Amino acid sequence: MSTINAHTAPQYTGPLLPEVDVVVIGGGIIGVCSAYYLAKLGQSVMLCEKGIVGGEQSSRNWGWVRQHGRDEAELPIMMESNRLWQGLAAEVGEDLGFRQHGILYLASTEKKLSRRETWINLAKQYELESKLLSASEVAKFTAIKNNQWCGGVLTPSDGRAEPWLAMPALARGAVKQGVCIKEHCAVRTIEQTNGQVTGVVTEHGLIKCNRAVLASGAWSSLFSGNMGIYFPQLSVRSTVVATTKVASDFKANAADEELAFRCREDGGYSLALMDLTEHMLGPKSFQYFKPFIPAMVLDWQSYKLKLKMPADFPDAWGTKTNWSEDQVSPFEKMRVLNPAPNEKAVDKIMQRARRKIPALREAEVAHSWAGMIDTMPDIVPVIDSVPSIGLNVPNGLTIASGFSGHGFGIGPGAGKLVADIVCNKPLSYELRRFRLNRFCDGSKIKLGPVF
Repeated sequence: MSTINAHTAPQYTGPLLPEVDVVVIGGGIIGVCSAYYLAKLGQSVMLCEKGIVGGEQSSRNWGWVRQHGRDEAELPIMMESNRLWQGLAAEVGEDLGFRQHGILYLASTEKKLSRRETWINLAKQYELESKLLSASEVAKFTAIKNNQWCGGVLTPSDGRAEPWLAMPALARGAVKQGVCIKEHCAVRTIEQTNGQVTGVVTEHGLIKCNRAVLASGAWSSLFSGNMGIYFPQLSVRSTVVATTKVASDFKANAADEELAFRCREDGGYSLALMDLTEHMLGPKSFQYFKPFIPAMVLDWQSYKLKLKMPADFPDAWGTKTNWSEDQVSPFEKMRVLNPAPNEKAVDKIMQRARRKIPALREAEVAHSWAGMIDTMPDIVPVIDSVPSIGLNVPNGLTIASGFSGHGFGIGPGAGKLVADIVCNKPLSYELRRFRLNRFCDGSKIKLGPVF
C-alpha cells in the first residue's frame, strides 16, 4: 500500500536538461504514461514532478482497470488501455499486479439491476462482453452464499493492477525508454513567445521546449488559473481501507450501491464506500459552483461538505492563486498531497464489509489512507490542446487532467493518446467530448455515468 508522504526521499534526482522536445508536468499515471509513449515516438522528454512520482492519487486508488460503466466517448480509449495493460508488464520487465478477474456491479433490487443492465447495450455496440448474472450466479462468482443481491452485471475482461507496484515500475519503464525524470522539481509556469510555448520554468531553472503536457491531477486547475486558463476542476477526498489477510475464494473486483471491494495479491481486501463524495470547501468551490450543480443534484445524497480545506492544499483559503516565475509556487510548499483518511468512513467501511462479506467478519484494518481525486463538472476528463490566444492553432500545451477517479485504469490509453496529440499523429478517437472549452462555449453539461 502507498506510504508516500512529504518525508519520502526522491529517487530521481538527475540533472535538469537545458532543452528537450516535450516537458511533462506531473508524475502521476497520466503524466508517466504520456512521457513513456512520447519517448517511444522518438521524442526527448523531461518529466518534472513537484514531489514524488506516483505519490498522490495514482498510488492511492482502488487499482481497478475498468471498462464497465465508462462514458461512451471514453470507452474506446479505455478498451485500448485494457489491451495495453495486458502487455505492459512484459514491456517494462516488471510485475504490475495486473490480473483480469473481471469487475462485477451488484444490485440489491430489481429496479437497480435494471439500471445496471442498460450498460450491456452500450457494451454490445463496442463488441465488449458484458453479461447479466442472476442471484445464484452472483453467489457463485463472489463466493458469498446469501441472498443480499438479486443480480449483477459482469465485464469479464476488466481487472485490476496494484498501484503501489505499477506506478514505480511504469516510471522505471519510462526511464528505460529515455525519459529524464526529476522529482522535487516543481514547474512554476510556462514561458511563451508570440503565444507559443518556448519553455517551462521550474524551481531549478528553465527548460527550453516547444511542447508541454499538463497532467498534474488535483493541482491542474491551480496551475492553469495562474496562466489565465479557465479549468473548472475541484477535488474530493476518497478514503480506502486495506484489511488483514483472510481466507477467501473471491479473487475479483465488485461493488454494490454501498461498498466496493476486491482481493489483493497479498490476500487482504481493499475496500471503499460507493456513496460518499467528500468535498472540502475553498475559494474555487464558490467560483466553480454553477457548473457542478447538475452533478450535485444527481447524486446529492452522497455529497458531504467539509468547512475547510487543510492549509497549502490546492484550493485552501491561504493558497496563492497567482505568482511569477521568480516566486516560490504553491507546488513547492506542498510536495505530496497526503490527506488524512476519514476515520468515520473507515468505521463505516468495516461495518459494511463485515455485514456483506463473511470472509471479512474477523478481518482487521491493516492500513487506511486517503487521496484527493481531481473531478470535473461532467465527470469526464479534459484531453485537449490549448489554443494560442487570439489564434485558432494549438500553442504547444496539452492538458490531460480531471479524470474524476477513473484515471488509473485508463492511464496507458490516455497517455498513448496524449503522445499522439502532441506529435500530431492521426487520431482514432472522436475527442470533442474532452475539449477544454466545453464549459465556457455555451454547451449544456452532459453528465457521464456515475458508478
